[in-house]
Amino acid sequence: MTSRITATGRAAARSAAAGTVRRATARDAKRLTRLIQASSAYEGPYAPMIAGYRVGPDYIETHRVFLAAAPDGRLLGFYALLLAPPELDLMFVADAAQGLGVGRRLVEHMKGEARDAGVDAVRVVSHPPAEGFYRGVGAERVGTVAANPPAVMWDRPELVIRVGPAETAPAEAGPA
Repeated sequence: MTSRITATGRAAARSAAAGTVRRATARDAKRLTRLIQASSAYEGPYAPMIAGYRVGPDYIETHRVFLAAAPDGRLLGFYALLLAPPELDLMFVADAAQGLGVGRRLVEHMKGEARDAGVDAVRVVSHPPAEGFYRGVGAERVGTVAANPPAVMWDRPELVIRVGPAETAPAEAGPA
């Protein structure tokens, strides 16, 4: 089931990219799984990677999983952040919502979550076609993760997204 977003829906998606991100709940598991299964990024030689893959309620309850939704509730994308060690485990944007800033919004949100958790960098083992996106949001390539047949049949770029230190409030000037 691939959701289609019309011109009106694209405007709603753009507004969602500007701020509607929330913590996923166990009740979102099926929607997240459907988004993964519908991803055209995993067609052809990449299809085996997601065949049978599911995001279960237990995964959502165990990890920091956040989703972006349109004002009408439509799922636009999601990510999962692991903290030990820090890694962006999953990130998907609905095909029809790509190019609207949803992915960038999710990465910025993820960086804030990582920063709040005291993390200064997050590892990303990227789907090869997504490397350009990650580099475009500031990730640096640090290596290559070798194929691991039969689960993964191709080498994958390894990147790092620097998060930076948590911002502190400026000290108030007191009497001299």
